[in-house]
Amino acid sequence: MAKRTEQSVEPRVALRANGWMKSYGLNVKLEQDSLSDDIDKALQSYYSKNGGAGGNRPDAKLLLRDKYGHLFPVLIEYKGYRDKLVKLDANGQVEMKKSKNEPNYKVINSYAVNGAVHYANAILHHTSYTEVIAIGMTGYADEADVLHHEIGVYYVSKSNFGVGQEVDKYTDLSFLRPENFGAFIEKLRALSLTEEEIAHIKAKREAEIDISLRQLNNEIYQNEKGLGENDRVYLVAASIIANLGVPGQVTPLEYEDLKSSSETGNTDGDIMMRKVDAFLSAKTLPENKRELIVRTLANTVKNDNINRAENGESQLKRVYRKIIDALGIYYKIGLTTDFTGRLFNEMYGWLGFSQDKLNDVVLTPSYVGKLLVKLARVNKDSYVWDFATGSAGLLVAAMNEMLIDAKNTIKSPDELERKKAHIKAEQLLGLEILPSVYMLAILNMILMGDGSSNILNKNSLTDFDGKYGFVRPNETFPADAFVLNPPYSAYGNGMNFVERALSMMSHGYAAIIIQGSAGSGRAATYNQHILKHSTLLASIKMPADLFIGKSSVQTYVYVFRVGEAHKADDVVRFIDFSNDGYTRTNRKKASCNLRDTDHAKERYQEVVDLVRVGRNKLHYLTEKDYYEGTIDPRKGDDWNQTAPIDTKPTLADFKKTVADYLAWEVSNLLKRQAAEEDNAGK
Repeated sequence: MAKRTEQSVEPRVALRANGWMKSYGLNVKLEQDSLSDDIDKALQSYYSKNGGAGGNRPDAKLLLRDKYGHLFPVLIEYKGYRDKLVKLDANGQVEMKKSKNEPNYKVINSYAVNGAVHYANAILHHTSYTEVIAIGMTGYADEADVLHHEIGVYYVSKSNFGVGQEVDKYTDLSFLRPENFGAFIEKLRALSLTEEEIAHIKAKREAEIDISLRQLNNEIYQNEKGLGENDRVYLVAASIIANLGVPGQVTPLEYEDLKSSSETGNTDGDIMMRKVDAFLSAKTLPENKRELIVRTLANTVKNDNINRAENGESQLKRVYRKIIDALGIYYKIGLTTDFTGRLFNEMYGWLGFSQDKLNDVVLTPSYVGKLLVKLARVNKDSYVWDFATGSAGLLVAAMNEMLIDAKNTIKSPDELERKKAHIKAEQLLGLEILPSVYMLAILNMILMGDGSSNILNKNSLTDFDGKYGFVRPNETFPADAFVLNPPYSAYGNGMNFVERALSMMSHGYAAIIIQGSAGSGRAATYNQHILKHSTLLASIKMPADLFIGKSSVQTYVYVFRVGEAHKADDVVRFIDFSNDGYTRTNRKKASCNLRDTDHAKERYQEVVDLVRVGRNKLHYLTEKDYYEGTIDPRKGDDWNQTAPIDTKPTLADFKKTVADYLAWEVSNLLKRQAAEEDNAGK
């Protein structure tokens, strides 16, 4: 007997749900109806549920306003089969990606909630909305042809990185009724993610970023001729800034705004740079800094070749769309990560091998940046600087730590907002000499909350006098925390940067990651000078494969207390952190090249605790990994010590040796006896 095929009851599900909403007096828009220009464009621009370009059409949609006047897009997807409400992944989150971070179109297309969350991400990606309500509803008819339904209601927002959180279980849509909507929004506000959930989502999103960046760069490298590596960096920076917008002041640049015109003053490059200039002005960047950024980006963006139209479209317009489609969702959902550091590593990965050597730039992994910040004892009141800031990843890590401390310790909302603004504007300073890398640092700090005011394009060794630079050009920056990953080809493997920075500080702490040879003789002279005004607190041997794929040098982290000369009997904590709990690979097509395989996060916190408190914090690390000793301040080449190995035998060693010998003798005796008995029986 042939198996009966279940028939979809989607029209009946839609009729029921739409009828409810009309009875509530809601202005519901159906599949073909327009909701608003920006939402319509967003749905059209985002990749479809089948993987094609555009054409996203939710079955129903609304714009609802809460009592404070905030608008919430509501996107609804219907299905007509049982068990097609939602598909969750192994972590209990709405499944949207395959194992290699590719969109799972089959799931998105088959399940109601998954489809609605897909639409919601289109809104986050292409509009200024940061909160969306995604609703899935499905149903089936029983043997008596009675319709049964299920509803899934999810909150998709910048605060949960676009993954979505279930709000509650509902049997109808009356929570959307005007008199009930306020209570529903209060329920949204009460939703929160655990630290573990946040860490997992961030790790997953960061893996997606790496893949998207790789695909984007490959696409531009292969198909957009005439664009050098610096051009690509500047185009990405300009495109993202132009697309960010400022609510109520500057609308984001839309793809349709670029007309590919050859008219003087109205080329795509002119239009994009006007948006960049408007954004920077709205963010009240210092005038001289705004002019510097605009001038640097304009050299590429307004180039004649990139603005020349072919087949009705300029190369700039084409590249802009590729950049926004690939990256828009990630910088709009508020990831507190070194976004442009990842961008930089990917972009510069396309340079030739010899050129890589010339660049001499290896950026610090975010988890190592967090370690350095904690070792430098950064808090909400710290003033942090970095003398070779790269993409500003270490300053991003410092800013995040400062904001977390402020949130945890300041209980007045008004005071907290003032403190957050002060941290971003006045408590961070970075210097970077390479123009293209400097632009990435500016972009990174803008994306992380506009803490870019004091990123200076200067040589920290020769052109920097310790002053703020842009915000308060005549005032000295009161640094009390220093973090650094210097270029290892510099004098003393980069210890010249350390000596310069610490000599300009009166107190505080410093944590640097540097090539190990700097502590074993290569930088002895610089180290001697440093120890005249700063104390070496700890020397930490890092994993040999820490920079796998970028550099193969052995690195150490050195931690200092600034303002106190190192004395010969000062105790230094030597830590062998070769096993940090992470397993690293360097496979181009791998979905994740960094895996926590042995309590990595706990091990990193343990190192911080060991430096601060001492050996009684040992847990995952052993006595063999930890040693307290001294150095000679006059030498500067004895910073990489390890725990001494005791070669003197103990009584236990003697007993074990005797026991092993006696066991061997008895074994041989028994074997001989067995052999003799065997021969005697023959």
